[in-house]
Amino acid sequence: MTVHAIVTLSISDPDTLAAYREKAGAALAKYNAQPLAVSQDATIIEGDGTAPDVTVILTFPDRDHALGWINDPELASTHALRRGAGQSNIILM
Repeated sequence: MTVHAIVTLSISDPDTLAAYREKAGAALAKYNAQPLAVSQDATIIEGDGTAPDVTVILTFPDRDHALGWINDPELASTHALRRGAGQSNIILM
């Protein structure tokens, strides 16, 4: 069953984010994931806090693919780039 992940990024290092973007596509492709929506203009319409700089909804074929993507040791350096670019949160739905 298809699952989605919501990714939010608050960027503090744009250069590291650029390096991450160069590798992110291949990392997602390895697990048959695709971005369903990407926004650099998110707005909080209820609740507290600050909207992230980037919000992404990813779609994966199933939960195993999503967990494989985030836990793949071969992708650790790619995920480290994302984390190094600023604060990131990923919620699997």
